[in-house]
Amino acid sequence: QVQVVESGGGLVQAGRSLRLSCVVSGSIFSLNAMGWYRQAPGKQRELVADITSGGVTNYADSVKGRFTISRDNAKNTVDLQMNSLKPEDTAVYYCNVGNVVGHRYWGQGTQVTVSS
Repeated sequence: QVQVVESGGGLVQAGRSLRLSCVVSGSIFSLNAMGWYRQAPGKQRELVADITSGGVTNYADSVKGRFTISRDNAKNTVDLQMNSLKPEDTAVYYCNVGNVVGHRYWGQGTQVTVSS
């Protein structure tokens, strides 16, 4: 079994920062891409940012310049540093990881609420 556990969500005022962390454990074959998605009420889940095992990053246009994704391959962790948060960043944030044989795993999600 593979466990994907997120932490770090919460309630913050607009303009402040939060850092999300995700730890992957269990029968991991070999992780490839790791990323963060979010889903706001009434909206589809969307990619926020992802990062390859080699460190290549990709960001949604809405978070470029404000969010930074990073990973520690030795610890099987991926973090999302979120700065200059906006009310529209309010959502449940999910960690998603994939291995080299194509399996993908989701965490249970962590709520981020940004007040204006």
